[in-house]
Amino acid sequence: MAASFALTALAAIALAWPSGAFAQSGTNSLFSAAPSTGLLSPNMGVRGEGFGGGSLVPQQPPPLAAPTPMPMVPAGQVALALSARFGKDASPISGGLTWRVYAAKADPGGAFRMLREEKSAAPTMVLPPGNYIVHVGFGLATAVKPVTLRGPTVREEFDLPAGGLRIEGRVGDVPIPAGQISFDVYKGSQFEAGDRRPIAEHVMTGAVVMVPEGIYYIVSNYGDANSQVRSDIRVQAGKLTDIVVNHRAAMITLKLVNEKGGEALANTAWSVLTPGGDVIKESIGAFPRVVLGEGEYRAIARNEGKVFEREFKVVTGVDGDVEVMAQ
Repeated sequence: MAASFALTALAAIALAWPSGAFAQSGTNSLFSAAPSTGLLSPNMGVRGEGFGGGSLVPQQPPPLAAPTPMPMVPAGQVALALSARFGKDASPISGGLTWRVYAAKADPGGAFRMLREEKSAAPTMVLPPGNYIVHVGFGLATAVKPVTLRGPTVREEFDLPAGGLRIEGRVGDVPIPAGQISFDVYKGSQFEAGDRRPIAEHVMTGAVVMVPEGIYYIVSNYGDANSQVRSDIRVQAGKLTDIVVNHRAAMITLKLVNEKGGEALANTAWSVLTPGGDVIKESIGAFPRVVLGEGEYRAIARNEGKVFEREFKVVTGVDGDVEVMAQ
């Protein structure tokens, strides 16, 4: 079913579109939440589509496949053959593309009606002659341009300079389990002024984020306390960039006990503070686990109206228990 889609870039193109033929060689690269998810699961089989080996471009020419048969084109219709590549003189993109065709003119409400959508590397769509706007998304990388359909077949190739970003976290040489760490991706350098929103949030270990080539910074969150690392990276078109973020932290288990090595007391409220008194983490339980950055801390335990505390130190990679004596 056709859907409505409002996009400033589409409106700008429509207003600039002359009444006659349009120069179809230009493309506009856009950031948009609309085209498709920016994440490609490592289980989607993308390695067979040229994503492996640190490059999104196949290292060896793929075996020749049988050409995709052209669909039947009824009288009065036009075949629109679409494809995309990573840039001028670059290899074609062989998977992960989402194509959308919109009406060239907005409806009275200002929205552009979507006419067709297809997820394919190189689809051929049959449409009536006329003017359209074609939008392609490859993760968070997108391109859009107007297309005029005349004659039996029109072929359009989009330049989509995009790359992949795959991130993992480690403490020393030990990988951090996927469920304990996530990443936010921002456009530009962390040192640039201004507040920005992430273009991808809560990215899990091993997921591939597709973005336009350029500079980005990653915020890596290990646990939910204070172990956070920021890293600037560059993504190149047609390349899969693997990033390893190293955290200087450890997993600490807090226990309130009557004697050393004793059983942890239930219904204990915990606060973890810096030496200066800033609260890092609060929790309730017999033995809560918390990831803390390397440094010195003070644990405060409250149980049955009494308060107990202890100073302790976190060393990178040294997980362990911190026992607070209930006396």
